[in-house]
Amino acid sequence: MTWSHPRGYDPMVACSRLWQEKTGVTVEWAKRSLQDFESFPVQELARTYDLIVIDHPHVGQITAENCLAPLDVAGREAERRALLKGSVGQSYPSYHWQGHQWAFPIDTATQVCAWRPDLLERSPGSWDEMLVLARAGRILLPLRPPHSLMTFYTLSGNMGMPCATTTGELIEPQHGVRVLEMMREISALVDPACFEMDPIAVLERMAEAGSAVACAPLIYGYVNYAIAGFRPHLVAFADIPTAGNSGPMGSALGGTGIAVSAFSEHRQAAVDFAYWIASGDVQRGPYAHTGGQPGHADAWEDEAVNMATSDFYTATRRTLEAAWVRPRHNGYMAFQQSASDCLNAGLRGHSGAETIVDDLNDQFRRSFDR
Repeated sequence: MTWSHPRGYDPMVACSRLWQEKTGVTVEWAKRSLQDFESFPVQELARTYDLIVIDHPHVGQITAENCLAPLDVAGREAERRALLKGSVGQSYPSYHWQGHQWAFPIDTATQVCAWRPDLLERSPGSWDEMLVLARAGRILLPLRPPHSLMTFYTLSGNMGMPCATTTGELIEPQHGVRVLEMMREISALVDPACFEMDPIAVLERMAEAGSAVACAPLIYGYVNYAIAGFRPHLVAFADIPTAGNSGPMGSALGGTGIAVSAFSEHRQAAVDFAYWIASGDVQRGPYAHTGGQPGHADAWEDEAVNMATSDFYTATRRTLEAAWVRPRHNGYMAFQQSASDCLNAGLRGHSGAETIVDDLNDQFRRSFDR
């Protein structure tokens, strides 16, 4: 099971054909929406599918539910060392939890900046530069849950006050208020439809014929839109515009990893496929060439891969290397949804910033009760 977008589905199908030719083993893929990918219980998927593409914040929950098989099997230590060496930022470690590796990164992403090179000379380098574009009505920002919370995370991290990943407050109240006021300012300047838009919806709007949208300053990168001919307009990607003084740091890490169901009747075959598709040769070769957004540094550093994607990888690498790993404890996924809803209600309503931040902190503390 993977997710329904050319970036998530096409390379899995293409690589599976190669795997069948190589091994005789058939791997068939189903797909689900991006919204389902971010929220659907992994345990239910694991009872139906052998291979599952997951997001790293699921690892605490899946560990408690015993629904995935650890991939750190004996005899394959050299392969895992190679995968760790090829990690872009914290992609590989983000799937390591309580002493085991629960998935291998096959797709690396974080919030970066999307911009139209036919409308701008360059991407905005600072938050203040971005606000100039926003006041001119040239910005979109995905705010559909959980992406509003991802923006909250990224801004807090970029300003040197990252949110917590362990027990206690999510963020110091005064810092949270500052971030919330920044989000209120930008959300008031963009189309209200942004509250119903995820990154795919924003990028589709940017890339469609006749669009005058020039930039999405904090958005998960989608390499497909940086390939000439994918949509009427090409969208380029760059490091995030900085709100702090330490460069493009603190962006909320995303991406996906390939995991194996603990209930699979074909566990060994599934594990073999996971090791193969996450390897550097496959990632920089067939995976990248069929529309995937690889999770291995061999692809990110490959000249041909970058030439085909308007330098997507080299242009965003600094942001990826300095990205922040979200909380991963059992109970986090429910918090991510409820906190996003709370944040959006506050941005669209009239609640005081202190009240909203107090609510976020209270919800975060309670998320550990599980």
